[in-house]
Amino acid sequence: MADAEVTVAAGNLRSPSATAVGFPHRWTDEGVTVEADFTGAHLLHLAVAGCVLNDLYREAAGLGIGLDGVRVLARGGFDPVSWQSTGITYQVEVRSAASPGEVAELLARVDAVAEIPKAVRSSASVTRVP
Repeated sequence: MADAEVTVAAGNLRSPSATAVGFPHRWTDEGVTVEADFTGAHLLHLAVAGCVLNDLYREAAGLGIGLDGVRVLARGGFDPVSWQSTGITYQVEVRSAASPGEVAELLARVDAVAEIPKAVRSSASVTRVP
């Protein structure tokens, strides 16, 4: 399967696209925009991207770093026979008055603590229950 790509954004990096969907957001007054197809693959990647975006705002607040905008793009593919993920990668764009070193520290911190990426990395089981 080709890469399933999603983008989430907040602040001054929100998408102006007419196809982007807006959602309220705990950390920003304007909310977030989501650009994704509605498939299981895209939703899995959306969970990763959304978690990273949220955690950037949460951790930045704790560090006293102001964020003007954040955009997270997550993508990955799946084996066409087993549907096992071939991996998920994400890219982050941050607009902030913080120094490049502070932003790098923030990104490293979020990569270490973001809950959904941690869960996916540990290959959590998924079981249907009655």
